[in-house]
Amino acid sequence: MSLFGNRALGRVVRSGVGRRRVQSVVIALATMMAVASAVVAGSLMVASSAPFDHAFARQRGAHITAQFDPAEADAARLARTGKLDGVTASAGPYPSTALRPVDRTGLRLPTLTLVGRPGPDGDVDRVELTSGRWPQQPGEIVLGESFEGPGIEVGSALRASDSANAPTLSVVGFAVSAGRTADAWATPAQVEALASRGHRITRQMLYRFDSADTKEQILTERAKLADSVGSGALLGTQSWLDTKRAADQGAAATVPFVMAFGLLGMVMSVVIVSSVISGAVGTGLRRIGILKAIGFTPREVVRAHLAQAMIPAGVGIAVGVLLGNLLAVPLLADTESVYGTVSLAVAWWVDIAVPAATLLVVALAALVPARRAGKLHTVEALAAGRAPRAGRGQWAHRVLRRLPLPRPVTYGLATPFTHPVRALAMLLAVALGTLAATFAVGLTSSLSAIGSSQDPESRAAVTVTTVKPLTMAPPPPPPAGGGASPSPGSGSAAGASRPKSADPAKVRSAITSEAGLESYYGKLQTEVTVAGVSGSVQACLYEGDARAGSYAMLSGHWITGRGQVVVPTRFLERTSTTIGDTVRITYEKETVDLRIVGESFDTSGDELEIHADMADFPSAEPSTFLVEVKRGVPAEEYARRLAAAVRPLGGDATTVPPAEQKGVILIMDAMAVLLTLMLVCVAGLGVLNSVLLDTRERVHALGVCKAIGMTPRQTVSLVLASVSAIGVIGGLLGVPAGCALHGLVMPVMGRAVGTGMPSPVLDVYTPVHLLLLGLGGVVLAMLGALIPAGWAARTRTATALRTE
Repeated sequence: MSLFGNRALGRVVRSGVGRRRVQSVVIALATMMAVASAVVAGSLMVASSAPFDHAFARQRGAHITAQFDPAEADAARLARTGKLDGVTASAGPYPSTALRPVDRTGLRLPTLTLVGRPGPDGDVDRVELTSGRWPQQPGEIVLGESFEGPGIEVGSALRASDSANAPTLSVVGFAVSAGRTADAWATPAQVEALASRGHRITRQMLYRFDSADTKEQILTERAKLADSVGSGALLGTQSWLDTKRAADQGAAATVPFVMAFGLLGMVMSVVIVSSVISGAVGTGLRRIGILKAIGFTPREVVRAHLAQAMIPAGVGIAVGVLLGNLLAVPLLADTESVYGTVSLAVAWWVDIAVPAATLLVVALAALVPARRAGKLHTVEALAAGRAPRAGRGQWAHRVLRRLPLPRPVTYGLATPFTHPVRALAMLLAVALGTLAATFAVGLTSSLSAIGSSQDPESRAAVTVTTVKPLTMAPPPPPPAGGGASPSPGSGSAAGASRPKSADPAKVRSAITSEAGLESYYGKLQTEVTVAGVSGSVQACLYEGDARAGSYAMLSGHWITGRGQVVVPTRFLERTSTTIGDTVRITYEKETVDLRIVGESFDTSGDELEIHADMADFPSAEPSTFLVEVKRGVPAEEYARRLAAAVRPLGGDATTVPPAEQKGVILIMDAMAVLLTLMLVCVAGLGVLNSVLLDTRERVHALGVCKAIGMTPRQTVSLVLASVSAIGVIGGLLGVPAGCALHGLVMPVMGRAVGTGMPSPVLDVYTPVHLLLLGLGGVVLAMLGALIPAGWAARTRTATALRTE
């Protein structure tokens, strides 16, 4: 007894798979493509949700982290907000401040949000220690686990700032907060003590609500908090939804386009499998009749045809699972870096669910034509020949032969009407292949536009810096004997290693005095703190007319003067602000309220980057000048002359190298190209299979045509003409569908990373692109028909005439 019921049935199945090698390869490749895409998409979906959800639930993370002005609301009043309707738990108020500590080598760390808490536990945000202990007295600090490394470890000493009298803080542990409510923790007394040294103190409250699953619910609860403490007391809030999205977005952006390719592969699998099995039934009627005549039951005939589809599909599924796991590795590695110590791999149930679902789809696709084979009457099947039914498609021949075209061409154009179902399957394969190519061209073009839009400095011809990078020296070794390291600026090696900065005023004067200057603006990339946002925020401060370096805008406008700030979409969502609202920003010890005037397109991930006018911060000075030269002036020559003027001052001038794509974009481009090539190859094999069946069915008719004088070249033109109309129609259908899919997927990818998509990223198709992609459908159909056309041209006339 064999797997298929008996040995005779097993031999029939093996014989069918062996005889139809092309059809078996097509089925295997189609299922491999669908499974590989689905495994990658499923793995990314699991990776982008489970780790954060589990950690947040375990730590009872805060749904809202709120910062209050202590001058507007005292501690008792803030504590009463924990009893508002809808609040299920609260913690605080905790004193909070921002500081930028300096390590023992004199290196300044990023700006940290320091919160004073008596312990790691609480009703909300139970901070988990990964090493060390919690601070027990002033002078001790616990840092977020991301800061742990060779330079900073338990026992390391940090200075609260780079000033000479800054207090020293000893690192006693490292911890993690799933809700990212702070970057560092100390005792409340330590945070309060920093207020006397110029650090501004706010009060932090942590809340959990009975309904906080949507943005609308978060905004409603925030409004209640603001109303309960009075106007001006609530400085800002951070939503857990934004923290979750920031943690998940490392993989979330890739999921939509991989799912799109997976669905395309699944649809193509259904089309190809149905076409192949239907063709096997149509060309094997006599064989089916013989099987029934020697005792095979209708059920066994159905099972035989199902098995002929399931065997190659099983091979394709096995290879697809392996390929999907390999493709998921670089993307999961990127996601794993987001969660730190959480180890991510392809979920075991994904490797089981996807193949099972694909087998079910293949079985259903093959079942309809297989049942038709089982229902055939024995006598009818034995009497049927291989040639198509007499008279089918004759009207098309009569109509098309009136065209002023060679007879072999009109004969070929009428061929698809002989087998309309088979022609429809071929049309769908071409349309899906063209759709995939169109979508891939749009996707890679959009990703390229995103990469260039996120690097506006690459638009400038020359970059002038106030610091020469080659003057940077490595940090000094630790002092012998474990003694205290010298403080920055005390004449130690650490202080001496700092590069000498050129006077920005002198650099500016050198730029304006150099011939060939068109325009320039100054820029400072720095860190600031924003009320209501935990941790530091990246800031670009601009001097002069910075329109040349502006980011693409989703709404509002670019900064035009003082008192304005442009922020990304994630900033608006995280702080629950809109264009026109005012935010409080602190640079060094300068605090200013700025009005939000624009929403920028920003894909920088979890980091927030804002843009403001440098005039709002008097102590800020540009570290870089971006220069445009006049038309006809070589940028290299201008940079060389300017470098000779600014290098003695301590600066440098260089031409701007071309922007390089980031690793994630390169991975997505490579995956898009790979998946598209697989889909196009499968589509081409689908065309090859259908044309091969048609050609073999008509081999006798071709022999007659050759006997009356048709040349091999005319035979090739006949076969190619049979798919030309299908290629044209498939291109006309696939290109608009691919454009529509691109317009659907790109905004979803944008929302996954917390931003909208500007028109330069969406409107990437040009008339030339659309024309070439439409012609690609014809090329795809022609390439799929080349092998059958060559076989038909080489077939000898006598051999063809003897074939029935």
